[in-house]
Amino acid sequence: MDFPIFKTKISNLREKFNLADPQERKKYFELKAGQEIQKLKNYLKENIFICYFLGRKNSGKGTYAKMFAEIIDHQKISHFSIGDMVREVHQIFLKNGEKKKELTKFLETNFRGYISLDAAIEKLLSRGIKTLLPTEFILALVKWKISALGKKVLFIDGFPRDLDQIAFSLFYRDLIGYRDDPDIFVLIDVPRTIVDMRMKYRVVCPKCQTPRNLKLLRTKEIGYDKKKDEFYLICDNPDCHRARMVQKEGDKLGIKPIEGRLKMDEKLMEKALSLYGVSKVLLRNSIPVDIAENYTDEYEITPKYSYQWVKKENKVKVIEEPLKIRDDKGVLSYSLLPEPVVVSLIKQLVEVLPKFDKLR
Repeated sequence: MDFPIFKTKISNLREKFNLADPQERKKYFELKAGQEIQKLKNYLKENIFICYFLGRKNSGKGTYAKMFAEIIDHQKISHFSIGDMVREVHQIFLKNGEKKKELTKFLETNFRGYISLDAAIEKLLSRGIKTLLPTEFILALVKWKISALGKKVLFIDGFPRDLDQIAFSLFYRDLIGYRDDPDIFVLIDVPRTIVDMRMKYRVVCPKCQTPRNLKLLRTKEIGYDKKKDEFYLICDNPDCHRARMVQKEGDKLGIKPIEGRLKMDEKLMEKALSLYGVSKVLLRNSIPVDIAENYTDEYEITPKYSYQWVKKENKVKVIEEPLKIRDDKGVLSYSLLPEPVVVSLIKQLVEVLPKFDKLR
């Protein structure tokens, strides 16, 4: 798939922004997409829509949705993943409360499948890590979640991982139009190299569970373990009392254990791209190095961090440089920070949403 390169650079603009600072990030978005942000805010006074995120695992879907809500209106925008929804439903069915009764009643009205509702619920309660729930059951649960969240803009991600062509079409054709609002596919192109780095160097705080990345998203303070000759991140949360962030089991292997999942994600995006009648937004994470200066500002490029132990000063030296990777076609490219990708999301939504002709 060839995703277009989106230009966020403004000619003759020399102002730079620290995108890690919330106030500077706000100014950045106002400058880069101020008119479109206001149009979306006006649009949301009377209208809503649903976006279906498709992309490889760890492609940043949750980050983009959260940032979009931060910029536009967090009270009118919600994001949920299928995985989180299934875990929530699992907990509801484990308890004999009012929520279980309400959900069961909803499913009795909306579930249509080749097994009984009781059998589908049993699959949910007894499923293993690799057990896939029936597509029709997932459909009914998504409808329940959409109804439960009410009149909001929705960003939904994490569709079933293994859909044949018929099931794929069934999934979307049954969902699209369920709520009388525009439906939009948001497809995210992130090179495998980036996904691998996001997994391989990911760490979390053992106390507050905040995630960071040793190479791509560091904390303010870096520690050095002299015995192991390795660097580590120290959690920024003062309540964690300088807790050492740790790597989850299996993350060191990167994308190797999820190769099958990545291939399926790619097939799902290709099928979504080929479906007619649904508007599409194409987000691209990388940009070729040789043309980057014409399309993006230097501070919009993801930094890569490496570290050196300065023995004489008894401290860690942080080395920062632009992250260069080979994209899936072997082209030397920069990886973009989330902010310019969200600028692209905002501007493309203004183009594909109906009724904007009255606001332009």
